[in-house]
Amino acid sequence: MDLLSPLSVRGHVIELQRSDPRHLSGSGAAGSIAATAGPEARLGPESGFGKLFFDALNNVNDLQHTTMDLTEAMLTDPDSVDIHDVTVAIAEANLALSMTKAIMDRAIRAYQEVINIR
Repeated sequence: MDLLSPLSVRGHVIELQRSDPRHLSGSGAAGSIAATAGPEARLGPESGFGKLFFDALNNVNDLQHTTMDLTEAMLTDPDSVDIHDVTVAIAEANLALSMTKAIMDRAIRAYQEVINIR
C-alpha cells in the first residue's frame, strides 16, 4: 500500500488522497471550488489559514453591522422589526465578539511564550 508518492510532495505541502469525496471538501462556494480545482489552486495562499482567519473576522464584523442595522430599524420604525430578532442578533454579535477576543488573547499569549522561549 503506497500511502505517499514522491509526486504528491511539494516542499512542506503533501497532497492527501480522499477515500470519500465528502471528506476535507470544506463548505460553501469556497469548498466546492477548492474540491474541483487543480492541486495548484488548492495549495495557494488564498485557501490557507490567513483566508480562514480573515473570513472569520469579516463574519464577526458582518454580525456587528447586522446588529446595528436591526437596532437602527427598530428605533426608526418599530413595526418593521421584531424585537426578538434584534435580541438574537445582539446576542450572536456579542458572543462572536467575545470569542474573537478570547482567541486573539490566546494567540498573543502563545506568541509571547514562543518569543520568551528563545
